[in-house]
Amino acid sequence: MDSAPAAERFTAETILALRYWTPSLLSFRTSRAPGFRFTPGHYARLGLNDTNDGVVWRPFSVVSGAHDPHLEFFAVLVPGGDFSRLLSNIRLGDTIRVDKASYGFMTIDQLAPGKDLWLLASGTGLGPFLAILRDPATWQTYDNLVLVHSVRYAGELAYRDEIAAIPHEPLLAALPAKMRYVPVVTREPWPGALAARIPQLVEDGRLEQAAGVKLDLQRSRIMVCGNPEMARELRGQLTARGFRTTRRAVPGQLAFENYWQSKPS
Repeated sequence: MDSAPAAERFTAETILALRYWTPSLLSFRTSRAPGFRFTPGHYARLGLNDTNDGVVWRPFSVVSGAHDPHLEFFAVLVPGGDFSRLLSNIRLGDTIRVDKASYGFMTIDQLAPGKDLWLLASGTGLGPFLAILRDPATWQTYDNLVLVHSVRYAGELAYRDEIAAIPHEPLLAALPAKMRYVPVVTREPWPGALAARIPQLVEDGRLEQAAGVKLDLQRSRIMVCGNPEMARELRGQLTARGFRTTRRAVPGQLAFENYWQSKPS
């Protein structure tokens, strides 16, 4: 079990909404303390009470926009997981603890200046990218925004309607950037979706073709969040093309979310 933040470091928030995309995939919305601040791409630490073991804490990327009055999170229920067992039993009106601080380095200000932002996600790795896409700063910084979401089955393509609506949000509609959404479904055919894993689609050029945007070292900035094996393969492929992560305050062209293996269990 993770060590719990000190009592003064969290607030008690209320579950406002629950949505099950599949029996094991859900999003949930909580109230938001007036003082909670985060940069899109950050994660928060959430705590649920366990009658036997105290409080179980896990990190979750924030899905909601930085200016939304609530917080939203996207989770997969892992069989046998301590946090998943508790999360599967939450109901509207229940209490959840939220650490007062937010964390993480996968934010657009960590990247070198560029023109095209690629957001490559598998599964619940989609979460932080929704917050990033809801931020006007993202649309002011880049000309093209490419969101790629890879899942096994089409039912796991969560937030499709919300993604389609993002370019029309009042804060974003007047901004000139163009957004492209590329769904990927690997274990069943689905109209409009690519059918191979993201590393393979990068390797053979199909991802660039589907997006209508080139992966170019001078223009492209790439964020990756999801399955560790996918991230490892992409890191190898992209570094072979000259892309680099930020090192010692030298901004790079790549950013990876690194807490995946500890969420949620």
